Amino acid sequence: EKGYETGEHAPGLKLGGCGAYKAAHHIIKTHAKVWHSYNNTWRREQRGMVGISLTSGWGEPVDPHSQTDRDAAERYIQFHLGWFANPIYRGDYPEVMKNYVGRKSAQQGLGTSRLPTFSVQEKTYIKGTSDFLGIGHFTTRYVLQKNFPFLQVSSYHTDHDLAELVDPNWPAPGPKWLYSVPWGFRRLLNFIKTQYGNPLIYVTENGVSETLQCPQLCDEGRIQYLKGYINEILKALNDGVNVKGYTAWSLLDKFEWNKGFSERFGLYHIDFKNKNKPRYPKASVDYYKKIISANGFPNQREVMS
Repeated sequence: EKGYETGEHAPGLKLGGCGAYKAAHHIIKTHAKVWHSYNNTWRREQRGMVGISLTSGWGEPVDPHSQTDRDAAERYIQFHLGWFANPIYRGDYPEVMKNYVGRKSAQQGLGTSRLPTFSVQEKTYIKGTSDFLGIGHFTTRYVLQKNFPFLQVSSYHTDHDLAELVDPNWPAPGPKWLYSVPWGFRRLLNFIKTQYGNPLIYVTENGVSETLQCPQLCDEGRIQYLKGYINEILKALNDGVNVKGYTAWSLLDKFEWNKGFSERFGLYHIDFKNKNKPRYPKASVDYYKKIISANGFPNQREVMS
């Protein structure tokens, strides 16, 4: 969306309403081709695995008793995670995506939907092309129904007819978009289990950046974030979700998209002003080391409540 719809990220194209869908369509077909290439040529000898890594937040209905809010939250997940996972695990785009984008395209007077379609052969070729699912997850939103008039300029953002809210009481140790909502991760993982046949999952990205620089590198917010989110993964494991591995994001402060070096996700602080770029461990390093060495939480009383 940011690369082909809003132009915020490279390659900076502003192809409103169709660019993101076209780019995603090519990514999904290309992923399937790579999977088949490995499957046919190298798997027998190497016994490796090929998967895809998808980043998604969790959408929680503002009012869980409201069917319209529940439907809006479902659309949030389907327009984010389902957009890519549904073709790979179930053979086609989510029905709600096809319905919403198709209807809005018709209202605009377009002859075909802005969401591309897969042929029958492509659906068969794509379905099942993942030996594991990589999941990047950072935050959660409350979701409710919001109708966007079809006269507006079409966009991926307005196609879902929903609004996103946050709870002001949620901790926000990092950038404005990243609130710490650990319980959303367990719900996302259980959604994946239910929707896609309990696939093998590797958490490929999970972490938080800090906005305020602490001279003593005391990143208490990151420690609490890691503790909360890893604990929810542990609960998901007890729910029967097939999580195999976890990767904290990230080892080092680094170049972060269009935010450059201003957003620091690292366990290690990098002094970018020094030509040698020295690295300094933040307080979270010691905490995360203890989790790794114990292969779990060293103090069982602080978690799994």
